[in-house]
Amino acid sequence: MKIAAAAYPLDFFADSTAYEAKITAWVADAAGQGADLLVFPEYGAMELASLGGADVAADLEGSLHEVARHWPMVDALFVRLAARHGVHILGPSGPFFDGPGRPVNRAVLYGPEGVIGHQDKQIMTRFEREDWDVAAGAGLKVFDTPLGAIGIVICYDSEFPLLARALAEAGAQILLAPSATETYAGYTRVKVGSMARALENQCVVVHSPTIAPAPWCPAVDMNVGAAAIYGPPDRGWPEDGILAQTRLNVPGWAVAEVSLDAIAEVRRDGGVLNHAHWPEQAERLNLAVKRG
Repeated sequence: MKIAAAAYPLDFFADSTAYEAKITAWVADAAGQGADLLVFPEYGAMELASLGGADVAADLEGSLHEVARHWPMVDALFVRLAARHGVHILGPSGPFFDGPGRPVNRAVLYGPEGVIGHQDKQIMTRFEREDWDVAAGAGLKVFDTPLGAIGIVICYDSEFPLLARALAEAGAQILLAPSATETYAGYTRVKVGSMARALENQCVVVHSPTIAPAPWCPAVDMNVGAAAIYGPPDRGWPEDGILAQTRLNVPGWAVAEVSLDAIAEVRRDGGVLNHAHWPEQAERLNLAVKRG
């Protein structure tokens, strides 16, 4: 299969027609390059705050509610595009109010037959906790698709190895890591985390970031990143673990060919066997950690 990861800039829209035109063009571009799985970034949906006008987009609380109210339109758009092109798409994540409390940060996976399911971010950054009051989701999911078993670790989640490991132990072969980071350091944390998760679990990790300034929306006003697709640096894979990568802060798709057979083979007979040897850590810690 081919996987495409978006390095995605946020735009201010006069109306929903302009938003639909942008997404339609992006999906058509990736599908035209032969992509079977397309990944959009964390908080990519925040550009929908512009539909409420400049004052709403500039207000932290107002922007959450404005974006959340457009979920039915977003779902319909991505369902239509996934069916039209015969592809799977992880849509851009955004705030979702699942009841009367605070919103979660939700990413929805679409397939040619419709909505497959969603994943909510598990571990919130300081900004999400202290300033924005976005809530953590409840639990992880593995999605069984014709392209393989897919897990999702949204941005900060990719920096916590036990989350990815739980997905791998549940059968995930491909991990999707959409992100939104305002600094190069933040981007590097997600990049390093994603590459480490690919190494530890001997799997593919797909990193899709927001890029470029969006000064009209303080929640996502600065965005730094490059899209990439990572694998384990092992036999049959690139020595640096990078299957494809865009240039820093340049919009577009990183596209790479990925084989589930290659994932199975490196887990079976790689130069190292991180996936198989993972449980030995606990045994060694019980034996070896001493103080004094």
